[in-house]
Amino acid sequence: MAATSAQLERKGAKDGVCTEFTVFAKIKAGHAEALREVLAELTAGAADMSARAALREIGTLHDARHVMFDNDTRFMFASVFDGTWDTYIDDFGKTVVGERFDMVFRHCEGFPGIADPGIKDWFLERQAPAGVFVSSYPDLTVQQIWKDQRVNEAFQEVLDTPEFREALDNPANAALKATPAFQKLMKEAQA
Repeated sequence: MAATSAQLERKGAKDGVCTEFTVFAKIKAGHAEALREVLAELTAGAADMSARAALREIGTLHDARHVMFDNDTRFMFASVFDGTWDTYIDDFGKTVVGERFDMVFRHCEGFPGIADPGIKDWFLERQAPAGVFVSSYPDLTVQQIWKDQRVNEAFQEVLDTPEFREALDNPANAALKATPAFQKLMKEAQA
């Protein structure tokens, strides 16, 4: 009897809040060209707003890649995400991203479909942890990175206003400008 997903260990390596997920599967005989076409469609539609909206809604995916190898007999899906493994799989299954998983993985041996109750078992049986996994920003979730981008954009807009320049030149703000925190902020803004 096969182990259930509740019994199988979640294998992804972690670095801070980031977890890697790497799955290796055999491509069904005669399906390599069809899989290549699906991957080309997904690449061409990478800016597809429904997929981008789903990724925004999920808000935990740092990156993902699909690779055919071994003379088009094997396939690898690799990604980096925040949160728990189970939530990651569940979230993708509930969105248009799950439909894309079905489009891709249906060309792999034994794939039951993203909505199948056995999908976690299928992934776990084909998942291999990275021997080394390093994140450039191990303590930042996708949500924090997006927030940092929004704050930076807003701050840059403020820096570009004449009102900000006037405030900096105002002698009443000399004490603020002299603080190490303000100096650090301005140095980082110029980097």
